[in-house]
Parts: sequence; structure tokens; C-alpha cells
Amino acid sequence: MSVNSSDINRIRAGVARSLHAHWQLFLAEGVLLLALGVAAIVLPLVATVAVAFIIGWLLLMSGILGLIVTFRMRHAPGFVWSLVSAILAIAAGVALLRWPLSGALSLTLILTIFFVIEGVASIFYALEHKRELSGRWGMMLASGVLDLVLASIIFLGLPGTAAWAIGLLLGINLVFGGSAIISMALAARSSAPRAAIL
Repeated sequence: MSVNSSDINRIRAGVARSLHAHWQLFLAEGVLLLALGVAAIVLPLVATVAVAFIIGWLLLMSGILGLIVTFRMRHAPGFVWSLVSAILAIAAGVALLRWPLSGALSLTLILTIFFVIEGVASIFYALEHKRELSGRWGMMLASGVLDLVLASIIFLGLPGTAAWAIGLLLGINLVFGGSAIISMALAARSSAPRAAIL
């Protein structure tokens, strides 16, 4: 029984060291998402085509950065859910850039689907971090729940929400997601040495 307990402690210490070693990457991703979120909130009334391009680039860039961070942290908990989230952001970004004139309603439906899948992925990512005892998983869980709430607001308000809500709601999503990642990065920076001692 003591061998299993020792193995578990070694695994926990290894995960904590890995998170601690790469906390700067998480912090950079969080700061970028936060900045992009503020930018999206400031531009909620831009024309539909401009919003499609802005959102498409935001999703594409955050997805690429998320993919880079995910592969750099491939041994950390939540790898699969982080990978799903990054690939989804890239796919949604490419779709919006390729078909910007498809209309506000189509754009709104794409974002609703994005928020639903992103919310579910964030919730599972948070639960996996909770299982591995990493800090600040609650912020990531809240971010996932918020994504599902935003998806409901958009869908239930159609077609009226298509004109004004897209930039604002995406900005809120990016601000909360970036804040959650910043919080997790700062927790990994300060808590890893204690976890390694266990």
C-alpha cells in the first residue's frame, strides 16, 4: 500500500513541476486572451463583415497559441480537452474568415456552437485539473459554465442578438477565459515547489 501512495505522490510532484516549469506559457496565453477580449468588447457595433473578420482572426490566433501551449504541456492534465478547444478555435476562425458574408445569423449560430463545445471542454479540463490537485481549477470551471450561459443567451435571443451581441459576448468569453488561465498560471508558479516537497 505504501508503494502506491509513494507512486501517487511522485506523479503529483511531477505534474506540479511540469506546470511550474511552463507557467509563463500559460500566463502569456491568458494575457493575450484577456487583451483580445477587451478589444472585442470595445468594438461591438462594427459591421457584420468586419466582426466576422475580427472574430475569425481572434479565434484563429487563440487556437494557434492554445495549440502551441497544449503541445508544450502535453504531459499536463487536461491535454485532450485543451487540444479539442484549440482545434475548435482554429476551425471556427478559418470558417469565419473564409465565409464572412454568410450573414449575421450564420455567424451567430457558429459562435453558439463554439461556446457550447468550448464550455464543455473547459468544464472537463477544470475537472481533470481538480482531480490532479492543481490550483485555481474553479476559475476554469466558471469559465466553462459562462460559455454555456453565453450560448443560451445568444440562441434564445435570435434573431435580434445577431446584430449587437456577437462582439460583446465573445469579448466577455475571452476576458473570462484569459483570466482563468492567468489565475492557473500564477497558482502553478507559486504552488509547485510545495507540491514537489510532498
